[in-house]
Amino acid sequence: EEARRLAALADNVVIKIPIFIEGLKAIKVLSEEGIPVNTTLIFSPNQALLAAKAGARYVSPFIGRLDDISHDGMELVEQIVVLLNNYGFDTEVIAASIRHPRHVLDAAMMGADIATIPFGVLKQLIRHPLTDIGMEKFLNDWKKVQGR
Repeated sequence: EEARRLAALADNVVIKIPIFIEGLKAIKVLSEEGIPVNTTLIFSPNQALLAAKAGARYVSPFIGRLDDISHDGMELVEQIVVLLNNYGFDTEVIAASIRHPRHVLDAAMMGADIATIPFGVLKQLIRHPLTDIGMEKFLNDWKKVQGR
């Protein structure tokens, strides 16, 4: 009932449901009613496959948390993308638990549709030492032209 109430607030509301037995039941019911669901706490390709089969619009594999326990989070993203494509699911992959810029690049290269990126990582994405050096040179050249 809460999911239906929240979904009625706006057309772009997506209900977030963790992967577990009761969660799969809720995903099935809500998706059949046209309510989009993001299945979260995905740590295996099997979980993503079950969520997609139940009708999830999105699945969110947690990359950083897997890396934290010495598993390859990017391999999971790749496996999920392959599985979803193999079976023609419309489910999109949201790379979650992004910890650093390399996660963003790798997720994009693996075919993730979306990434939830912390602001600190977002700021790191735009930075590059050669850009900083180039900007400093441009500013110094501009000051010379201005006679400063």
